[in-house]
Amino acid sequence: MFYRIADDRPLPRDPLTAIVSPRPIAWITTRGADGQVNLSPYSFFTAVAYSPPQVIVSSIGNKPDRDAGKDTFAQASATGMLCINIAGYEDREAVNASSAPFPAGVNEAAHLGLELAECETIDCPRLAGAAASLECRLIQVVDLEGEANRLMIARIEAIHLRDDCVTEEGRFDVTRYKPLTRLGYADFGAIETVFAMPRPRLPE
Repeated sequence: MFYRIADDRPLPRDPLTAIVSPRPIAWITTRGADGQVNLSPYSFFTAVAYSPPQVIVSSIGNKPDRDAGKDTFAQASATGMLCINIAGYEDREAVNASSAPFPAGVNEAAHLGLELAECETIDCPRLAGAAASLECRLIQVVDLEGEANRLMIARIEAIHLRDDCVTEEGRFDVTRYKPLTRLGYADFGAIETVFAMPRPRLPE
């Protein structure tokens, strides 16, 4: 099968997010300038640099009760702060529930009974039970082609790791929480199979 993006799709639903998968989920907590807390999952997310460590999150679409973007984008843009929490398989129901189109001003974490803790380097809450949390400062917003497509670039200021996910050897062990990933359509995945392959070296 082949088709051009400019033409009508031959499939009933766009397969792009099924093709580009699995994708990590940024389960983002923000606090607006008015003090309101928001929690939302974003799957157009990844790490893009080591030094300084940076991540990108794409925000797509607008909400009728926001001037621009959705709650996370609006609050992060206003304060310059966001915390990216990493979800595991055990969080799957809460992650999905937090994606509902709640009106602005609803604290999804409180609504779902999720415990919050304060970040150390930014004025923002984090999910206390998350396997890992990245305290971030928003450093740039890039308007992408298309209506209401925006790319947030953020610098990581500090990292929280849940103690039970750190081995005695000092490794962050993803098998201890099974990272939740986003696939296409209504599908999710959880990483359970992990194997190591040393990078090859060219013969001398």
